[in-house]
Amino acid sequence: MRWTLTEDQDLFRDSFRGWLERFASGEAVRGWLDAGDPAPFERRFVEEGWFSVGTRESQGGQGGGLLELALASEQLGRAAAPSSAWLASVLAAPVLPAEVAESCFGEGEFVALAVSAGKPIDTSGPVVAEGGVLTGRVPLVLAADRASRFVVPARTEDGVRLFLVENAARTERALLDRSRSVADVVFDGVPGTELAVDAETGLARIALRAAVLVAADSLGAAERMLELAVEYSKQRQQFGVPIGSFQAVKHAAASMLVTVESARSLVYYAAAAVEQEHEDYVPHAAAAKAQVCAAAVRAADSALTVHGAIGYTWEHDLQLFYKRAKLDASLFGTPAAWNERLASELPLLPAA
Repeated sequence: MRWTLTEDQDLFRDSFRGWLERFASGEAVRGWLDAGDPAPFERRFVEEGWFSVGTRESQGGQGGGLLELALASEQLGRAAAPSSAWLASVLAAPVLPAEVAESCFGEGEFVALAVSAGKPIDTSGPVVAEGGVLTGRVPLVLAADRASRFVVPARTEDGVRLFLVENAARTERALLDRSRSVADVVFDGVPGTELAVDAETGLARIALRAAVLVAADSLGAAERMLELAVEYSKQRQQFGVPIGSFQAVKHAAASMLVTVESARSLVYYAAAAVEQEHEDYVPHAAAAKAQVCAAAVRAADSALTVHGAIGYTWEHDLQLFYKRAKLDASLFGTPAAWNERLASELPLLPAA
């Protein structure tokens, strides 16, 4: 199946890609990562309106939905642009009060969801709330170093509830993929404001949004690695001829192309299905996360093989996307974890 975008969606994708090519080149990205400060990109991203695309107008956004967010995530992955603050904020958006969302998407006051980025999002968090006071430590919170507020799932006497916390102690953790950031967050008797949303429903929806958007990021990274591999195969020579003339390299490029094209339809359909709560939208999101992220890792290995050792040097763009795809495979759940989720949603066994 080939998914066809609307004219407006095509225009948004192409416009955003062009903007990233001008303002987030490989050289610029390496500069931000060398400095350890993505703030110059984040400020421009917010000021020029890209940050609020895909968020409801009632929340200070420009409208659109999960498919538009997936298109944005794809292009951010294709550029290896610093995107932790964006991803964390759009994941939290469905449960944010209107005034908080407006300050986030209108002014760039980022919000992070206080869950571990190393596993699928669920209600089994380590934070406890008593009388509106939160205690607990959450490791590996995406964009915790960039956030001014946290949405925190916390266990109470009445079950899991979501709280909004203004500040918390945090310790940054290093990632091999420096285009994203995480930190451990400690809530040591921190007051929180309970949000008027159902925590279980909200977290379940956020988990599926995370699956789709991380898969879209992997799609963008895989597409760019394919382009780099094809370009380099025309330049690198062995035995006096370009390596692109070798059958094994042609097969590797063809496999990467199949990965990209099949992933695109899978991601777009999953985004639309989750947004509309279409029948079987849960397995579609699970399949996107499991299959696209796993395929992107294989594409990364193939691209690195084509490039040889130069592909992993800091000066070459391939290493940015290679690391990006590797992290995406683990971000908010591994392919194996999401395959288990997919299997649990399908009637694989006859009814008793």
